Amino acid sequence: MARHVYETGIIGNCSYIAHVHLNTNIEWLCWPRFDSSFIFGGLLDKSKGGEFSIRPQGEFTSRQYYIDNTNVLVTEVSCAQGRYRVIDFAPRFVQYERYFKPLMLIRKIELLEGRPLIRVTCRPMGNYGQIALHPYKGSNHMEYHGLSDPVRLTTDVPLTYIDENKHFVLNENKYLVLTYGSPLEAPLQHTADYFLEKTIEYWRQWIQTTGIENIYQEEVIRSSLALKIHQFEDTGAIIAASTTSLPEANGSGRTWDYRYCWLRDAYYILQAFNHIGHFEELERYFHFFENIAVSSRERFQPLYSITGESYLPEREIDLEGYLGNKPVRIGNQAAEQIQNDTYGQILVSLLPLYVDNRIKYRARVDAAQWVSNILHKIEAVMDEPDAGLWEFRNIRQYHCYTYLFHWAGACAAMKMAEKIQHKSLRQLAVKLRNKAAEKIEQCYDPQRRVYTEAIGSRHLDASTLQLILMNYLDPKSQRAKDHLRCLEQHLKAENGLFYRYKHEDDFGKPETTFLVTAFWYVEVLAHMGRVKEAQENFEQLMKYTNHLGLLSEDVDARDGSQWGNFPQAYSHVGVMNAAYRIAKKIDQPIFL
Repeated sequence: MARHVYETGIIGNCSYIAHVHLNTNIEWLCWPRFDSSFIFGGLLDKSKGGEFSIRPQGEFTSRQYYIDNTNVLVTEVSCAQGRYRVIDFAPRFVQYERYFKPLMLIRKIELLEGRPLIRVTCRPMGNYGQIALHPYKGSNHMEYHGLSDPVRLTTDVPLTYIDENKHFVLNENKYLVLTYGSPLEAPLQHTADYFLEKTIEYWRQWIQTTGIENIYQEEVIRSSLALKIHQFEDTGAIIAASTTSLPEANGSGRTWDYRYCWLRDAYYILQAFNHIGHFEELERYFHFFENIAVSSRERFQPLYSITGESYLPEREIDLEGYLGNKPVRIGNQAAEQIQNDTYGQILVSLLPLYVDNRIKYRARVDAAQWVSNILHKIEAVMDEPDAGLWEFRNIRQYHCYTYLFHWAGACAAMKMAEKIQHKSLRQLAVKLRNKAAEKIEQCYDPQRRVYTEAIGSRHLDASTLQLILMNYLDPKSQRAKDHLRCLEQHLKAENGLFYRYKHEDDFGKPETTFLVTAFWYVEVLAHMGRVKEAQENFEQLMKYTNHLGLLSEDVDARDGSQWGNFPQAYSHVGVMNAAYRIAKKIDQPIFL
């Protein structure tokens, strides 16, 4: 059986993300927001998804690569008549003391050899494939109507060839600029080349100001660049992935919409940004959280929209699905679930704002109020079962992972209270830390010498690796060694892969491994001094990228196939945090 790999790369500018296939088609592009309907959605439906491709006549081969240290993607195409390349990018650079990040996709077609016959096809769609936008020819552009804002293609390709979908000889460089809302009203070629130059310059400067250890640099750079464009800069929200309904396994029915901001994920993501010395993302996320905290009078949801919207109704839409996998879902019911680890995750996420002297942010005068508010929420839910981090739909338990983050959140609050010299706040945090520790110990199975998934459960869960990473368990202790040994025996797969759990859930037994838990395992190995094993496992895991170094959410241990929403921010965070942990253990110096 051939290994299944996603054959797309991504470009983005912190306003949108587009997926570019090896065949040059824009397989996925949602405008005007990450969670809007797609304009191009061939990823989920070949007929209703529309198309934006630059293909040659006849058979061809292609290869893709990123311009070094950027999110600018190049697709080189070779055919019988010659060769050309398509440079795709989303403009991003500093202009007038602000980030210029328009809803604009620029495609530069460069002739490399011969006189290839090519065809530019542009068929944007609306309302998840229910509306085919109607094209109108202007003097030097095509405008597509049917949405609240126009979609415009400004180009020097003859419009007749686009309108009639005809091949033409590529005998010079050509430019395509697709916009949503505001059109390009400037010289086409000069502007596109200028934007390309400035965008390359921006991304390379961003990398140059990144603190990356002198090991696994290539992997961490690509992961950092991919992760960065998953932040919706306007509000500071960070999405889990830019796609929806890519299945966790073929035919599994596990098809979810990941275009939202999980508060839990933010802890790991911001930890990764902190490790590379980029604090702007952390501060923007804090502003996003502040707005949620003000509007959430009772409990926090596990996830919100990129604008902090809490109502995310899940529905199924009529699309063929990726490789025929249904249902195709829009929205996410998990927003309605009780997942109580969220409160502790928030406290741990924001701790650097108060204790890391590299960050210029200064504790707000109302810090005690909001920290106290979250601690009281933890106190209120301490004895409440929840759906857990894996978002079980019909299972509620007293999850070990939830209590771990009650404990960790309380520990973070203690440090914040000490920083702002608030005695009563610290006393409350100590009380909750101790109570959470009591609950965690109720998950311990003395016969197997392992912490189980939940109080009263015999199931094992990879999330309990975090007991060691969060230093609840001393990594040098026998209890930590015993716990890890048992998890390895039951959940470890070949080549460093790791299952989340193996017991049945709402959809049966999981078929694929969960990639971020494998990177947690690498971190644990390094943290416990098994550094050589950590490196070996890390290098094995990097074999599961696609041709551009991008990672999926899930991997089939049988054949190494990629599954789940792609690329998965969580997985790339795993790369960054695991590499950081290894580097610190082997005392690698900061190189960049």
